[in-house]
Amino acid sequence: MGTKYGFVKVATGSFEVVVGNPEANSKEIIKIMKQAIEEHVEVLLFPELSLTGYTCGDLFLKPYISKAAESEIQKICQYLGENNHQIITIIGCPVKQRGLLFNAAVIIQGFQILGIVPKTFLPNYSEYYEKRWFSPASSRMADQISFCNQEVAFTPDLIVETPDGLRLACEICEDLWVSNPPSGIHAMYGANIIVNPSASNEVATKSEYRRDLVKMQSGKCMGTYIYASSGLGESTTDLVFSGHNIIAYNGGIVAEEKDGTGLMTAILDLEKLENDRVKFNSFAEGIKINETQAYKYNFITAEATAQEETLPHYVNPFPFIPVGDEKEERCREILHLQARGLAQRLKKTGIQKSVIGISGGLDSTLALLVIADAHEMIGLPLENIIGITMPGFGTSDKTKSNSDRLMALMGITARTIDIKPACEQHFKDIGHASNCYDVTYENVQARERTQILMDVANQENALVIGTGDLSELALGWSTYNGDHMSMYAVNSGVPKTLVRYLVSAYGDMHPKLKEVLTSICSTPISPELLPSKDESDMQSTEETIGKYDLHDFFLYHFVRNGFSKEKIEVLARIAFPQINAEEIDKTLNNFFYRFFTQQFKRSCLPDGPKVGTVSLSPRGDWRMPSDVKYPF
Repeated sequence: MGTKYGFVKVATGSFEVVVGNPEANSKEIIKIMKQAIEEHVEVLLFPELSLTGYTCGDLFLKPYISKAAESEIQKICQYLGENNHQIITIIGCPVKQRGLLFNAAVIIQGFQILGIVPKTFLPNYSEYYEKRWFSPASSRMADQISFCNQEVAFTPDLIVETPDGLRLACEICEDLWVSNPPSGIHAMYGANIIVNPSASNEVATKSEYRRDLVKMQSGKCMGTYIYASSGLGESTTDLVFSGHNIIAYNGGIVAEEKDGTGLMTAILDLEKLENDRVKFNSFAEGIKINETQAYKYNFITAEATAQEETLPHYVNPFPFIPVGDEKEERCREILHLQARGLAQRLKKTGIQKSVIGISGGLDSTLALLVIADAHEMIGLPLENIIGITMPGFGTSDKTKSNSDRLMALMGITARTIDIKPACEQHFKDIGHASNCYDVTYENVQARERTQILMDVANQENALVIGTGDLSELALGWSTYNGDHMSMYAVNSGVPKTLVRYLVSAYGDMHPKLKEVLTSICSTPISPELLPSKDESDMQSTEETIGKYDLHDFFLYHFVRNGFSKEKIEVLARIAFPQINAEEIDKTLNNFFYRFFTQQFKRSCLPDGPKVGTVSLSPRGDWRMPSDVKYPF
């Protein structure tokens, strides 16, 4: 990997090839390599047979072509070696072995040819007739070849690895299009970067299929897939080549272009891939299935590729928020998952009523919207939802008003129970001063509210629906056996940043609720447990524990990606340039302290639906001792 943080910069190189002229093409390759080196690229891929052109036809049968190509590879090695560059470069080139010609990829670093990969599957149908000129990898005489005065590994089963964790393997064009691509086996044996020098011509709709193929193969291999296809300069006698270049990463496209020249680059995180492979350990089970095929991999050691510390220029500050053109569809999917979980629980228990505390805040609002969808899903009337507002010592007029308006607009059964008298009595019972605004003062109110909800649920034969979200679970920001407890927790898989987003999206989808939901989204996050003079004086959660934007960012990269505290800090400074480093550090320290010391609350959390890749359920995704030592 390029740095201690696991990032590597990769690229495809495109140029206008001169068909049948390796010398001219070599000059263009070196020109692009020079640019790549200046931009600190670590892996550079050129298209299939880029040194000669893919469309040479029967010229491939003339010895001068392969001899000239070998001579130009020698010049490229000389250029890299003399300039002491450690970039790993893959160049498509015809290669001869004992009277047979192979369509191959030559892997170079400095003076050294690290290995040569012959193409495994040769297309010989429709517009393709490679078997006229080339032999498949299975026809090679040996796993070694003498090339450019070097003894070099010559096999498809080859992985180039560096001391810092980069492991590169190669397949060529058609190899990807077969039912069992070699890249699947490469990945099982550890390759985290698959390169594919290709010459895929264009016909109508083919580019979309090719794009999906590359994207899905990167996901199946849980790795990086770099695809560079022939383009400008190739003969158009019968075919058109568009130079389709794609860099895919674990099921997503991170860079793509057609008909371009020069470099297309991307900075990728190999540590994340490694952590995923450790976590999803069924990934390598296929090795056992294929044991009978006796793959004998050549693991070639290369020099470290990084010339400087590689870091991304942009990091998404909101990893939980849907992006792209499918935002509304993704929101509907998440809301449906939440509602489906509750609907199933109501059906299985035979219970037809739900009880929820409504505060006028984001979490209880989302939970109420989900409950309404669940009731409609199984044909229960909305009147069977009992929403209870329980004003306490810090309840503001705005949140109380929003609560009442929301319940009225939705047509649920609304109740108001003032908790202040009961709390004041409790203060007397336990000998606590009513003007001592400490944690006891706050938690008495939270537990009183939970007691009311549970008792009303008993009266009505209903389920108490919890409102706490994933961010609060991560931070332990709940009162044990207060708002910590419910009979089903619909928000337990939804972090705070996504809660706000979903509530806003729900308003867009339901115009009659939009005004009140917009007001709720604009209200500062507050437990409203301490008295205040006005809204500007309200108790603020984020002033106490830090911004939820940061906490959700930390949560995602620690739980989902397994990153170190140090790496998360570096990424956060890139993601949030508007937040000063001191605040990021302070919030990060608070996140890790609370995450490790509050596990006991998560160990006994109520059931709730998982809706994304991050979950803290002790029964499913996150199992951690409650008394683990805080490591930071």
